[in-house]
Amino acid sequence: MAGLVVRGVQVSYIGQDCREIPEHLGRDCGHFAKRLDLSFNLLRSLEGLSAFRSLEELILDNNQLGDDLVLPGLPRLHTLTLNKNRITDLEYLLDHLAEVTPALEYLSLLGNVACPNELVSLEKDEEDYKRYRCFVLYKLPNLKFLDAQKVTRQEREEALVRGAFMKVVKPKASSEDVAGSPERHYTPLPSASRELTSHQGVLGKCRYVYYGKNSEGNRFIRDDQL
Repeated sequence: MAGLVVRGVQVSYIGQDCREIPEHLGRDCGHFAKRLDLSFNLLRSLEGLSAFRSLEELILDNNQLGDDLVLPGLPRLHTLTLNKNRITDLEYLLDHLAEVTPALEYLSLLGNVACPNELVSLEKDEEDYKRYRCFVLYKLPNLKFLDAQKVTRQEREEALVRGAFMKVVKPKASSEDVAGSPERHYTPLPSASRELTSHQGVLGKCRYVYYGKNSEGNRFIRDDQL
């Protein structure tokens, strides 16, 4: 079958523009596959995934999976990546994962609106992302890695105390925003370093400027104001 790569218990079906998991893929590989990579497709549904009951790793990056995402029970799954999809409802997803993937330890949601950082919106900052991590760890306390970053002991302790209050509100996106947003593939690299022919280094620039609006000590007082 064109596009299918099988190496032992690892199965890859990448970049085939499929909108659903082909039935023959589950029929031929579902009984032995422990790692399944379906990235860079056009998946909107995971209906055919029920044939892969022994999965331990599932890669679903760069698809079109949204808030109606439904996974079958995968009791052995420890790694799940959903980078660059269309997930906005974080709480629904986490509740669903807690139910169907009890052994999950590695989760990545980068490039989704549900993961609030500068990869999806310049209006988000480090504090938004910290609150997101705290809420995810509250919902999924067994995670060891979140978005390729190791979960620290401090994060785990904070999630126990404050996680319930860190709920990330689902953003309201207009139809124009969805229709007008250009299709792009997720990459964590700065734009200047994505060209293969460019070998120059890339330096990050901080976009935050402090104007002292909240500091009385930064005001200048003239003699005539005393």
